[in-house]
Amino acid sequence: MSPFTGSAGRVEHWDHLRVTRQDGVATVTFARPGKINALTFGAYADLRDLLAELSRERSVRALVLAGEGRGFCSGGDVEEIIGATLALDTAQLLDFNRMTGQVVRALRECPFPVIAAVHGVAAGAGAVLALAADFRVADPSARFAFLFTRVGLSGGDMGAAYLLPRVVGLGHATRLLMLGEPVLAPEAERIGLISELAGEGQADERAAALAQRLAAGPALAYAQTKALLTAELDMPLAAAVELDAATQALLMNGEDYAEFHAAFTEKRPPKWQGR
Repeated sequence: MSPFTGSAGRVEHWDHLRVTRQDGVATVTFARPGKINALTFGAYADLRDLLAELSRERSVRALVLAGEGRGFCSGGDVEEIIGATLALDTAQLLDFNRMTGQVVRALRECPFPVIAAVHGVAAGAGAVLALAADFRVADPSARFAFLFTRVGLSGGDMGAAYLLPRVVGLGHATRLLMLGEPVLAPEAERIGLISELAGEGQADERAAALAQRLAAGPALAYAQTKALLTAELDMPLAAAVELDAATQALLMNGEDYAEFHAAFTEKRPPKWQGR
């Protein structure tokens, strides 16, 4: 995303999210524990705008999504979203659904890796937000449920029908999106929905450790790898290898590539600059 901004400055306080930054890692916590972090219109909008802001900040090298209390995120709030949408007309509903899709696009397109730290329930939109992350670190209490058909809607919400088959395969994705049945941590790990199964109560700790490792690494190489993983999902091989070649040529002319050679020659760890 472009680092060039207009008149709007950095937001210091987000009403619907808790945001911290330390040593290149931004941590975004869903903080409605009394409702298992159910999302509101404002939470979606804040997350959309925050991701755009973090993408412009060159200081952010990794992002952790976490949930406070007994679960990651239970999806859209039944009263504040599902009930409220019944009073909206088609144009307003389209605006809302486009906004939720913008959040998923921002997670996939932001120039830093995103780690979802999942404990307890990740349901509905919460499951899709975890799905849109680059890594899902979960503890044994985690359970994922794509509940959209259970409320009479399409299972292909917020890009789920695009992303899930690419993570777990079409067969598993069909079952999960059609039936909306919960997937417990052991099965989620077996089918590839979980990147790392942490110990009991350790998802946040393990996700933070992974974020710190990524933040200390070659940020530009990670950003370009993420961009290629997303861009090449729908490319023919010829276009993909050409894009790979152009990307590598640019990175080979960068400071981090030269720094690796210097560090290897001098028998020391590289000092990555993200350039």
